[in-house]
Amino acid sequence: MTHAFLNVETSLTGRRWVGPDAMADRLAEAMVQETRLPLALARILVSRGVEPAEAARFLEPQLRDLLPDPRGLKDMGAAAGRFLKAVKGRERIAVFADYDVDGGASAALLITWLRHFGLRATLYIPDRIDEGYGPNVPAMEALAEAHDLILCVDCGTLSHEPVAAAKAADVVILDHHLGGETLPEALAVVNPNRQDEDGSLAHLCAASVVFLMLVEANRLLREDGLQGPDLMAMLDLVALATVADVAPLTGVNRALVRQGLKVLARRERAGLRALADVARVNEMPNAYHLGFILGPRVNAGGRIGAADLGARLLATDDPREAAALAERLDHLNSERREIENRVREEALAQAEARGVDGPLVWAAGEGWHPGVVGIVAARLKEATNRPAVVIGLEGGIGKGSARSVSGVDLGAAVQRVAAEGLLLKGGGHRMAAGLTVEAGQIEAAMVRLGDLLARQGAGAGGPRDLRLDGLLMPGAATPALIEEIDKAGPFGQGAPAPRFAFGSVIVTYLKRVGESHLRFGFSDGTGPAIEAIAFGAFDGPLGPAIEAHGRLPLHLAGRLELNVWGGRARVQLRLEDAARP
Repeated sequence: MTHAFLNVETSLTGRRWVGPDAMADRLAEAMVQETRLPLALARILVSRGVEPAEAARFLEPQLRDLLPDPRGLKDMGAAAGRFLKAVKGRERIAVFADYDVDGGASAALLITWLRHFGLRATLYIPDRIDEGYGPNVPAMEALAEAHDLILCVDCGTLSHEPVAAAKAADVVILDHHLGGETLPEALAVVNPNRQDEDGSLAHLCAASVVFLMLVEANRLLREDGLQGPDLMAMLDLVALATVADVAPLTGVNRALVRQGLKVLARRERAGLRALADVARVNEMPNAYHLGFILGPRVNAGGRIGAADLGARLLATDDPREAAALAERLDHLNSERREIENRVREEALAQAEARGVDGPLVWAAGEGWHPGVVGIVAARLKEATNRPAVVIGLEGGIGKGSARSVSGVDLGAAVQRVAAEGLLLKGGGHRMAAGLTVEAGQIEAAMVRLGDLLARQGAGAGGPRDLRLDGLLMPGAATPALIEEIDKAGPFGQGAPAPRFAFGSVIVTYLKRVGESHLRFGFSDGTGPAIEAIAFGAFDGPLGPAIEAHGRLPLHLAGRLELNVWGGRARVQLRLEDAARP
């Protein structure tokens, strides 16, 4: 076992701190010598596997260098060709989308692109409770009777019967969920996670797949001497979907999100501008805003309200409609939080009683709202560093959502358990999955799923290990350093924001904020104090422990950020843990 960082074997939250090893330190020092980059940034690049010769290109990724040729995906030519045929023939087009952010952004990309040519598409998003995920036979039959082309986005890869029911229309599927041994009889199934793909683009979300089809459509238009819409201006939607769908922020995804954030900052899209305003986002947007501020609000309609609200917000070009939809989604998000908090408390208590040291943590409860089980599964995953499943039961049937940890393909495991008959249905992608199960089969299904995940290494890491990127003196935590560190971003899934420790500092003041948050200052006595914020600190042991610790020295660990207030930018530590020296 590696030596505990700062000798912290058990922190105030019961975690063991783990820092960079000696080899990583040597590589970081060598990178500093060769590139003249700050040591903190060099450590991040080393942790990402970046060589000194690649550092400059990594810090300034260019989409033109990283964007794959759309034609590398199977059925792309057929999909883009049929799409353009419908556009040129002014055919009736329907978009069938999933009810989450990825589905809504995918639909909005298509609707926005079609608007350029004066075309309107019918938007259809199924109700999460009444219809469930993906295409269903009645909806597809009705859409086929009234349309010439149906585009299924972020869904459809496993929908054999519903696609077959759409006899009167052509169906094109643009998806990223894991495919089965056979594909639906659609005109085209574009999906980097088809079994006959090589997996090199398996990390793309559905909105990125749609974006690639539009890149190919624009290329075909240019061959005919025509000009398509400005696709770079649509990257705010791709960035939002990539982060909200927990796709890894590596390779082309990182470049898409980085460019998309620049587009978002221009505030040109009516829906996202209105949503940022109601959410009080008044600073340069980053991946955190996409994943934790904007994304949950877009999702709120699909979780507990009208399923199409989020997609309509993202697609509209009417500022008044955008403002009304944003207000409604913000209200629904507040309702969602209340429902989530109740389910989370019950699920966590149940999971802890069952034990959280195995390869899988899970919980199931009668009447748990199916719209929040995915969020609660994510909370269980974060708390335990294990794949997690949360299931809501009603009428003897459980509908659940699952979330995974890096390096564990959850979707494939769920799909296998479904194929073995322990689930009524199930599927997804590496980081997330959905399932339906009979109440009497839950225990057996979870045991089998845990076995499959254990074979992939789930549960091998300590649930309480806190990984740190290094030690900083408070005087080194400057706005300039944070700006340098941000060049390695955006940070998120697969590319976590660096986490630093501050050793033996003194808390200079502290203040409780709201019911559960803690704001305080800290210093090593040699310079100005740094502000820190610990969200949810009083929901666990961290807040009370720091409050009771007084002015004795503390080790602190967290992520640095710039807090912009009144036009001034101040360094702030987003605290995650603390320990007594």
